Amino acid sequence: MTENKTNPKFSLSQACEVTQRLFGLSLSEIRSLPSYDDQNFFVASADGGKYILKIMNSEDSKNPKLVEMQTYTMTFLRQKGFPTQVVQPTTSGQLQSLEETDCGNGPQKYLVRLLTYLPGTTLSKVPLTPQLLYEAGKMAAMMDKTLQEMEHPFLCELQREGFIWSLSNVDLVEKYLSVLDGDPLQDMAKSIIHQYKTSVVPKQPNFRKCINHGDFNDLNVLVQPDGNDGHTISGILDFGDMNSGYYIHELAITIMYMMTEHPNPIEVGGPVLAGWESVLPLQQEERDCLYVLVLCRFLQSLVYARYFATLQPENTEYLMITSKKGVHTIRLLWELGREHAEKVWFESAAQFSDRK
Repeated sequence: MTENKTNPKFSLSQACEVTQRLFGLSLSEIRSLPSYDDQNFFVASADGGKYILKIMNSEDSKNPKLVEMQTYTMTFLRQKGFPTQVVQPTTSGQLQSLEETDCGNGPQKYLVRLLTYLPGTTLSKVPLTPQLLYEAGKMAAMMDKTLQEMEHPFLCELQREGFIWSLSNVDLVEKYLSVLDGDPLQDMAKSIIHQYKTSVVPKQPNFRKCINHGDFNDLNVLVQPDGNDGHTISGILDFGDMNSGYYIHELAITIMYMMTEHPNPIEVGGPVLAGWESVLPLQQEERDCLYVLVLCRFLQSLVYARYFATLQPENTEYLMITSKKGVHTIRLLWELGREHAEKVWFESAAQFSDRK
C-alpha cells in the first residue's frame, strides 16, 4: 500500500513556474484538474498549444524506470495508431524531470511530465450505447494485444509485485476490510475474496499473460461525436496502473467500469464482451472466472477508495466517484449470481456478434 506517499499540492504559480522553466512555454492559461494520486493541470501556451502537466506523487516518483516505461508505452501505441497522449521533451531533451518542492510536508521530489492534450469528452458523460460499449471492449483488447509486441529494457518494471490494483492481488484487500466495519457490505466482501481464492486462483496458471493498461475506465476513455448520432473513442488516458497481468483482467476491469455508468448495468457485459472477443476470443478457464473478477474489481474500487478517503479527506469527492456508484452495482451483480449474470452476458454477446 502507499501510505507513505505524498500527493503533490503545487499551487498554480508553482505549476506555472515549473512549466515555463522546464518546457520554455509562454502560458496563456493554466488550471487544475482532478486526479486520484497525482496532480494534473491543463496548460495552454500563447502559440495555441494545449497540454497536460502531470506531477507524480512522491512514492511513484521514486521509480523513474516505471514512469519511463509508461511514457514509452504511450509513444509506442501512438505509433501503432492508438489515440494516446505523447510526452513532450523539456528544453534539455528529457521526457521527465525530478523536481524537489515543499508542498507542506517538507521537501519532496516529484516527477514532472508534459503530455499532449487530447480533445474529447469522457465516456462518463455520454450515453453508453451497445455500439460504444462494443467499441470499448474491442479497443481494450486491441491495445493489450498490441502491447505484446512492445520491447523495452524496463519491461520487467511492470511486474509490480504487491501492486494493490492488480487483479492478481485481490487478497491484499483483506488487510483493509476494516473500512467496512459496521457495513453489511463487509460480509459480501469476504465472500467475494473467498470465491476469488477458491475459483480464480487455481485457474490463473491457465490464463493468457499480457500487459494490462489496468484502468480502462469511464474517466480515462475520451469520445467524440461520430457524425451518426453516436460517439467514437478519441483518446486513452492514464497509463499509471500498467502492470503485467492477463487478458481476462483487462476485460473484467473494462466491464466493471462501464457498468458504473449504465442505467441497467447488467446489460453492459454483452456488448463489451462481443467487442473483446472480436479480437481475442476467451478460453474456457477465462470465461469461468469473468464474473468473479468483475466483482473483485468492484471490491478493490470500493475498499481502496474508502481507505484513501480517510488519508485524503480533502479529495474525498473525487476518490469516491466510482465507489459511490459501485456500491449499488456490486450488490446487484452479487444478488444476480454468477449463473444469471453469465447467461445474460454470453447470450447477448453472441446475439450482438451475429448482427455484426
